[in-house]
Amino acid sequence: MPRRDSAGAQGGQRLATASALTAGPVAQLLGVLDRDGEEARIVGGAVRDALLGGTIGDLDVATTALPDEVIRRVEAAGFKAVPTGIGHGTLTVVVDGRPFEVTTLRVDVETFGRRATVRFGRDWKADAERRDFTVNALSVAADGTLYDYVGGLDDLRARRVRFIGDPATRIAEDYLRILRFFRFHAAYGEGEPDAAGLRACIAARAGLDQLSRERVRMEVLKLLLAHGATPALTAMSEAGLLLPVLGGVPLIPAFAAMAAREAALGLQSDAIRRLGALAVLVTEDADRLWQRLRLANVEHERLLTMGDGWWRVAPRDGEQSARALLYRLGPQRYVDRVLLAWAHADAGATDADWHAVATLPQRWTAPRFPLKAANFIVRGVAKGPALGAAMRAAEMAWIAEGFPAHSAALARIADTAAGRA
Repeated sequence: MPRRDSAGAQGGQRLATASALTAGPVAQLLGVLDRDGEEARIVGGAVRDALLGGTIGDLDVATTALPDEVIRRVEAAGFKAVPTGIGHGTLTVVVDGRPFEVTTLRVDVETFGRRATVRFGRDWKADAERRDFTVNALSVAADGTLYDYVGGLDDLRARRVRFIGDPATRIAEDYLRILRFFRFHAAYGEGEPDAAGLRACIAARAGLDQLSRERVRMEVLKLLLAHGATPALTAMSEAGLLLPVLGGVPLIPAFAAMAAREAALGLQSDAIRRLGALAVLVTEDADRLWQRLRLANVEHERLLTMGDGWWRVAPRDGEQSARALLYRLGPQRYVDRVLLAWAHADAGATDADWHAVATLPQRWTAPRFPLKAANFIVRGVAKGPALGAAMRAAEMAWIAEGFPAHSAALARIADTAAGRA
């Protein structure tokens, strides 16, 4: 018989996909923690994803055992315990090389964003009620029994993302939940966002200014990858929540077009490329996003490349022009810029001419410039600025002539460039 919970969880049925959650190394962990008067369960997103039949990511474990007892048990079993957030009752336990986050049941006594004051407990219902959304508050016991205290199963069936309890209270605990509301709706919701949650997000929008840029970046980039990102971003924009996040007017039609073009080309969804479509028209936009979202330098550089003259890219310029661009930018940044230009073009996602331009890296690999400094020095060009100018002129001529490889053409190009030095 499945154990009954003193809080009387709704549901209580066996989860058909429980084996996907409770097999392998986590079974060893649950075997150590789920005995001798203590209980342990798989909680959160992994349960949600198992119910939806999606890919199961990290497995998080909640337990009635206090942190010291968790450490004692797992180390006695030969596992490694790392106190990654022990002040909040969280440890990372490594079993057979796989990490699991293990957290003692708790109640948030006071909340200041991520700096909550907590009290440990043994009440599974109270622990569920402190979480953000109902679909994230499900738990599964080691025997496969599913527990639902806040209506998450019904919301999951309805593809509805809903705050637990009072939305305003949940948001005040951590204003990042405004962004998470739209991100989870984009990933798991259907139709319009939950009305009560949307109203609470709008009312609390000033709290976004209190968030670190790194946390905002993380949520924004995850949102941009969700299958329902376009309607979620539209809802954010209409609610006046997207402009303060980006610091500029969102270009939602271009974002939707970018997603469609990635799909048409069979490309993996790319958060930075999509961010460029959403918010970059010129290089100054890339600089603004770099500061506002605390982007990594490589992400900033990609956005700069996208915004630098994308409007000059068009199929009518011919393949030689496209090859020259691919030579200068390299494959990834070439595709970034071409797709941004295509996203702003009148042509649709199935346009054959744009498709040919975008897939050029699959058909042609840019060669290396074959001429070296020695080729110009033997022609009488002195080392220094003159040598550099001669090599740049020769490279431009080589590109313009279609990247010739035969020696006669290269000698002619070198002769001409050396004569101009």
